[in-house]
Amino acid sequence: MTGEAIKLLSTPENPIEWFCPQLLASPKESMDMVTAHIDRSKADRMIIIGSSLGGFYTNYLVEKYGCKGVVLNPAVRAARELAPHVGMMTSYDSDEPFDFKPEYIDELKELQIEKISQPNRYFLIAAKGDELLDWREMVEFYLGGAQLVLEGSDHGIADYADHLPKVIEFISTP
Repeated sequence: MTGEAIKLLSTPENPIEWFCPQLLASPKESMDMVTAHIDRSKADRMIIIGSSLGGFYTNYLVEKYGCKGVVLNPAVRAARELAPHVGMMTSYDSDEPFDFKPEYIDELKELQIEKISQPNRYFLIAAKGDELLDWREMVEFYLGGAQLVLEGSDHGIADYADHLPKVIEFISTP
């Protein structure tokens, strides 16, 4: 979803709160920031949507709060995926450098969900053309949940807008 899509769906009778912070390099600090916001929120229903590392965080949050989650090419084993990248990196969506410290791998391990407890709370969109992560691992991890496996596409799911009606359908059902 995007902020624009939320504005289109939000009504005075059914207001939708959008929270999409810039996450921090530290997984622990990122989840502390997000959970603090959730704990302060007055929302009566919550949906978490995350892509890649955000999908990994979505697993943690869905299990913690018992809500629904949409995961887009999620890194289901983020510590394993990111361990080779410890050191100076640049952000995936910008050229901003940051130091990805070794202790962040331990923080990711602390947040790891080994098995989702209620697959029906999840909707996976996985692209076979993901150049960074293995779609088969995603499909196995979310067995029993709603899944849309895309032929082709890419890690960023460039054609995401085409699949937005299915996302809205999933999050609209109680």
